Parts: sequence; structure tokens; C-alpha cells
Amino acid sequence: MNPKDPRLCVADDATFWPWSAWPDFASRPDREATVVVVPLAGLADWGLGHALDAEETVLMHVLREASLRRAADVSLLVVPVLRFVPGPGQECAFAVDPDVASGLIEEVVGSIASAGFRRVVLFNSSPWNEELCRAVGRDLRIARGVQMFCVNLSGLGLDFHPERGGDRASLKAALATLAGGAAAAASSAAPAPAAAQPNGAEVLDAAAARLASLLGEIRSRPPLAHLGALPPVAAPSAAPSAAS
Repeated sequence: MNPKDPRLCVADDATFWPWSAWPDFASRPDREATVVVVPLAGLADWGLGHALDAEETVLMHVLREASLRRAADVSLLVVPVLRFVPGPGQECAFAVDPDVASGLIEEVVGSIASAGFRRVVLFNSSPWNEELCRAVGRDLRIARGVQMFCVNLSGLGLDFHPERGGDRASLKAALATLAGGAAAAASSAAPAPAAAQPNGAEVLDAAAARLASLLGEIRSRPPLAHLGALPPVAAPSAAPSAAS
């Protein structure tokens, strides 16, 4: 039986954490410089004509392609996608409370830190999860001394939010390309002159290239001072006596 079937998610096998055995981690020389990505994707019907896992489909494809085209000096690991995140709208499925999602992220990042890794990226697709990622990232930076980074799919030009002005045509084209190739992308695009229709493959390539660049920038960041420990706060000096 092939241990890689069935697949947990779309991923680059060379960087997918579950495919590494414990001796691989025990002998790994670059743990503190390795970038570990924690993908987060909601389950929702965004009115785009695709399945509830549309977020994960786009998120993990972009991440896999970014992994394949990253710079040679970027050591990377990707853990399985976390699928249970906040979702306040009726379009969301299997949503959890923010406290539950926060606890799940903290548990995963805590395990990553216990294995000796110090750079963690929360790569998120859900519009309803962006503020939570920022808050949890700050908390983990303080509590665990881990160098935390947050990257949202919306920041790469693929925004699932239905109202804040993202490029829905490009997102639809990307989803159609992933669902059935270029022909499906062309047939599902909104009526428009052919030259104006987004090319789904190009949209995905641009997002992956941007993410690969960001991974390189994250890798080049200097490590946290004092292994992330907060400096001690000096006690305030005593006020001078009125008699002096």
C-alpha cells in the first residue's frame, strides 16, 4: 500500500511534513532557519459555483507551486491544512468559535516549536480568519518565542470576501482552471470581450510567484533576539526623597 494514498491535501511531497520520518527531523541541521507553513482554510459556499472546499483548493495549489519555485536556499516544511476556522455567515460550514480555532492553532504551532523550528507562517484563505491569525501570531510570539508571520490569500490577489472589492473575475477564473483546465475557465468567465477575460493559469502563477518571493523574504529575516525571550523590564527607580 502506498503510504501517500489517499492524499491528505494538495502538497509538494518534498516539503510536506507528514511524509518525513522522525530520523529526518532528528538529523535536520537547519531547523531554526527552516520556514514552516501552517495553512488555514475555511469551508464555505462563496457563491462561485464551486464546492465548499474552494478556499483550500486555491490555497494549497498556490502553496504547492510556491514551494516548487522557491529559492534554493529556502528550507521549507508544510503541515496539513487546518480546516476548522471561524465563520460567522450562513454560507460557512463546520465553523468553530474563535477560541476553539485559536486553541487549535496554538497547539499546532506549539508542536512545531517543540520540534525545534522557530519560523512559522500562518497562510490563510478565509476572510473571516485574518484578524484571528494576526492576534494568535502576536500571542505565540510572546508565549513561545516563535518568529510568526501571517500571509493571507487576499494579499496575493485572490480574495474570497464577497463585498470588500476583490477581483472576483480572477478568482472565478482560477477556480475554473483548477476544476477543469483552461477550457472550463474560459466557459465560466462572465460575458466580456475575450481580451478582458482573466486567464486562470496566469492568475494562479502570479499568486504563487508572489508567495515564493515572500517565503524568501521570511527566510532572510534575522532571527529573534535572545531566541525570542522578552527582555526583562527594569524596576522603576525610587523617587528622590523630599528631604534630600
